[in-house]
Amino acid sequence: MLSLDAHGRILDWMHWQDAVCLYVRGAVAWTLGEPCMTVHGGTNRLSGEQSIVLLHPIVAARSHAHPKALDPSPALTNTALFARDGSLCMYCGHEYSRHSLTRDHVVPISRGGKDVWENVVCACFHCNSRKGGRTPQQASMPLLAIPYRPSWVEHLILSNRHILADQMSFLKQHLPKRPRPLS
Repeated sequence: MLSLDAHGRILDWMHWQDAVCLYVRGAVAWTLGEPCMTVHGGTNRLSGEQSIVLLHPIVAARSHAHPKALDPSPALTNTALFARDGSLCMYCGHEYSRHSLTRDHVVPISRGGKDVWENVVCACFHCNSRKGGRTPQQASMPLLAIPYRPSWVEHLILSNRHILADQMSFLKQHLPKRPRPLS
């Protein structure tokens, strides 16, 4: 489930079990989309009826987001980096499996580069080894795309392979409007 605060600000992905807790506690402010999951609970001793909770793909809780949670910066992990770059080596342009990719620092750490989104790209082992401790210019290996820090919404899209149509439609409306630079 896609979790929002009461004002519709995107928070994160939520497990269905956490969504059920919100529904049962009456902490759901509103929902979007057609129900996508039915959860069957226990049987009422008096009525003999089984409880049923219909979960929606987008759930807004009655709470409000903390200011720091409104536009969090995604953590820089290899998994997130490889997703951002589409599992493509940013030097040779070939697609590789996760096990054949490495994190390359465009400006090497040894030359003052930092381990930040704007200075890292996916590289296959061969290209990373060939580039070594040099910049792309020094190695005559131009980048195929300029590294960037993904927005929180981009990160949510990249981190979930099972996004429902309602969720994707909602997230797309919140993507940054600026075009991404390409080299």
